[in-house]
Amino acid sequence: DSMDIERERGITIKLNSVQLKYHSKDDKDYIFNLIDTPGHVDFTYEVSRSLAACEGAILVVDASQGVEAQTLANVYLAIDSNLEIIPVINKIDLPSADVDKVKQEIEEIIGIDCSNAPLISAKTGLNVQDVLQAIVDKIPPPSDAIDNAPLKALIFDSYYDKYLGVVMSIRLKQGMLKVGDKIKLMSTNAEYEVTSLGIKTPKIVKKDFLEAGEVGWVAASIKTIKDVNVGDTITSVLNPAKKPLDGYKKLKPMVYCGIYPIDTNKYQDFKEALEKIELSDSSLVYEPETSQA
Repeated sequence: DSMDIERERGITIKLNSVQLKYHSKDDKDYIFNLIDTPGHVDFTYEVSRSLAACEGAILVVDASQGVEAQTLANVYLAIDSNLEIIPVINKIDLPSADVDKVKQEIEEIIGIDCSNAPLISAKTGLNVQDVLQAIVDKIPPPSDAIDNAPLKALIFDSYYDKYLGVVMSIRLKQGMLKVGDKIKLMSTNAEYEVTSLGIKTPKIVKKDFLEAGEVGWVAASIKTIKDVNVGDTITSVLNPAKKPLDGYKKLKPMVYCGIYPIDTNKYQDFKEALEKIELSDSSLVYEPETSQA
């Protein structure tokens, strides 16, 4: 969690990605591309747009709370996306933890076998190794990762950086992407040149190229987030793909409100604040209202 409010409240609001290496029990090294998504139902939008970039999902359930409304909302999104799901029961170190009850809830309400579900405490690190091994054992590697095919990269998130412009979070499905490459966004045919790219560890790490199967970020001097559509496909100008990837289906907004500054003299400041929020959050949609009264 990188936002101040996330650290303050102990929750995840914005999705974030990380790449890490893992040495497995079979004495092989694996590279994990992980995307941390919010658990609360208010942030289902963040979860839904990550699923198209994944082969599997880790369903983390609180050992003291059990299956909640947001658990169902998120797991059904993963099921609809045909993802391999690993149930994980967390916070088993709490005095109020009831592991057997939570296992039963997951099996009866969701229908996922929990006989081998890792029982962990993320706080103390207890059995977290079991989760990493379960990823190796149960989640398949990217089946469509082809390095020498025409470039296809799925945009599953974007945010604005004052130095780089719009930064796109991407999953490379095919091909290779390098700094200096000419790219095209297939929904608009807009062309750009890659200025920088890389991965997160979760710190931002710059690289010279990204390969098929990797999750990373790319910047191309794009000035406004409105020029980037989540779910769009990035391809090469020189060797373009014939068809875009199946894009993410945008959810309808569920919360509507009318907001205004108490001090009307602050209207311009208020408008600029909304514009700044919109730069980093593509789920926000707003329009000004005027009244003759």
